[in-house]
Amino acid sequence: MPIKIPANLPAFDILDKEGVLIIKDSDATHQDIRPLRIALLNLMPEKIKTETQIARVLGISPLQVEMTLIAPTHYVPKNTSREHMLDFYHPWDDIREQKFDGLIITGAPIEQMPFEDVDYWQELRQVFDWSLTHVHGLFNLCWGAQAALYHFYGIPKYQLAEKRFGIFEHRVLDHTSLLMRGLNDTLSVPVSRHTENHRSDIEPHLELEVLIESDTAGVCLVHDRKLHHVHMFNHMEYDSVTLGEEYRRDLEKGDNIQIPVGYYPNDDATKPPVNTWRSSAHLLFGNWLNSLYQTTPFDLNKIGDPGTKTFVPGQERSKPGHRID
Repeated sequence: MPIKIPANLPAFDILDKEGVLIIKDSDATHQDIRPLRIALLNLMPEKIKTETQIARVLGISPLQVEMTLIAPTHYVPKNTSREHMLDFYHPWDDIREQKFDGLIITGAPIEQMPFEDVDYWQELRQVFDWSLTHVHGLFNLCWGAQAALYHFYGIPKYQLAEKRFGIFEHRVLDHTSLLMRGLNDTLSVPVSRHTENHRSDIEPHLELEVLIESDTAGVCLVHDRKLHHVHMFNHMEYDSVTLGEEYRRDLEKGDNIQIPVGYYPNDDATKPPVNTWRSSAHLLFGNWLNSLYQTTPFDLNKIGDPGTKTFVPGQERSKPGHRID
């Protein structure tokens, strides 16, 4: 089943040319199912690129997905046109009465700042609390994952001596989790971070389980079994060229940046990189959507009710919440 996004969103034409299935509003209304409602709180500066990346990995699912773009209410982005924000984004205050099957919160290039110094930190804390009663499942990316763990558990982030940058091999630790179904034992994962979270701070919280990690790049993905959250510290949604664009940007800024590890063939930046993570990214996000489908109520209004069943890895409903009988 395809993803439903506005036909005039820049991502529409890009994904359509790639062969990603996209459905128009007029066609979606004729299908006898309720689509999964996924909100994207996009905190990245290059919003169009991030919209496209997320729509791409969500569009691989056999489920119908409706993506809603949201932004902090009181923060004006500097790198995206006002017209684009007005045309496609909803301020969080305007949608806070709505309910969603899933919410994705992206990272932001502010990870070296204390959380409390971020302009929209207090509003983001409100979004996190709102999600407990208005969102069935939360997927946090990079700084968004660090922010969520800090907000809900007080887990700190730590400054790295230098930017961790490149493609790193990671291990899947528990294949019985529905989130990990079908993934290889080892994965190539794009990493681009100045800070990290430590396993020693995560382990005391029994509801948190590390599902993917690396000997060299550290913890990659944490699942919160109690709150139904996924925390991904890295960037499996990245395009083939994204790390290269970041590398050239950092060089132009005069940063002391090393060539991304394992990214260019023979570390030759004149050669195009080979994407070794695409299939894992599609499978991971597809597994997450499936976990939502298996456990979310068919009636959106019941999301957040105390009696709503929470997700247990590997355990599916006998009667999926989105099937109309």
